[in-house]
Amino acid sequence: MINDIPNHRPFDAFQAFTLDCKLFWTRQMFPELRRRYTAQMAASGTQPQTSDDVAALIGPDTTTEFFGWFERHMQRMKYSGRHGLAVHYSQYRDQIHEELHAPLPERLLKLDPAFAQPEYYTSIDIHQHPGGVWSDEIAGYVYARGAASTAPMLNKTESLHHRLTAAALSHLGRPARNVADLGCGFGGSSRPFYTDHPEINVVGVDLSEPCLRLAAHRAAEEQATNIQFCQADAANTGLDSAAFDIVTSTMMLHEMPPSHIHQMLKESHRLLAPGGVSIQLDFLVRDDPFKTFMHYGHSARNNEPFMVPLNKMDIQAAHRDAGFDTVEILPFEEFSGALAPEMNAWRFPWTLIIAHKAA
Repeated sequence: MINDIPNHRPFDAFQAFTLDCKLFWTRQMFPELRRRYTAQMAASGTQPQTSDDVAALIGPDTTTEFFGWFERHMQRMKYSGRHGLAVHYSQYRDQIHEELHAPLPERLLKLDPAFAQPEYYTSIDIHQHPGGVWSDEIAGYVYARGAASTAPMLNKTESLHHRLTAAALSHLGRPARNVADLGCGFGGSSRPFYTDHPEINVVGVDLSEPCLRLAAHRAAEEQATNIQFCQADAANTGLDSAAFDIVTSTMMLHEMPPSHIHQMLKESHRLLAPGGVSIQLDFLVRDDPFKTFMHYGHSARNNEPFMVPLNKMDIQAAHRDAGFDTVEILPFEEFSGALAPEMNAWRFPWTLIIAHKAA
């Protein structure tokens, strides 16, 4: 694939530099900002109750402003700088086209030539990804490489997706035969299911044709026979009712408006067989005004406007309205030690939302 092309040293060095900057932001700037917040709280004698209270207390602080500027422009550099992701992969359009349109095994990829993208999805350059992850043939490659440095604290020997797969199978409580992975992107979240569990049939669903093409070719390279990638809206998949033991998504809810989340949850309930489990991995902050303030700032700086309404939703009530029987919200440890008390670096507020369909 395109990542194997030699002589990428300027690009690789530039991306390594932006990653190092992000690690500095994560491991040093964030703890310093939290220390300053704690000091200002003590000096003022106030106890912020909301993110707005935190903003009033430390919003004007120079460290707060620099922290936000640093995050915004690191992401811009990563995608659109001189050796940014979008700039780099644009050089290989012809090769990418050839690779993505090479023949695939039958049934591995199902695209819809008449598919109409939802307006909310096309209206923003999410993640500061130029044109979004759907509009350009190179977008799958750009997104896949970009995801490798999205959460810099992740230990590369521990896959977040493998951890989610294990959690899903554990919470199902019975052998799984069929899994629907909604918002599968370039296939990273689907892969542990279809590679580690050949007895499970997996359907990966996404809006983006470039991402789906890349996902299918990666699966073909691994000679996988128990996966199919389909272009469809997670809120209206067109898949069979009661056909799946597990319906899952990874970092998808926060990229949808609440109205679409409600529809997607109803669709998930429809897809599940009795006794099946819906397990969504996403970002929620509860009972920490400082972390909520940071989360809402990230939403604005990273072009992800639906993070805030998701965090304000009663997500348990939304699941019950969709027909689910029981709903749990659990913190998710994306790597060993992520939830330890001594962990003081910035991290996403990873959260599992687990809902069961009555048996």
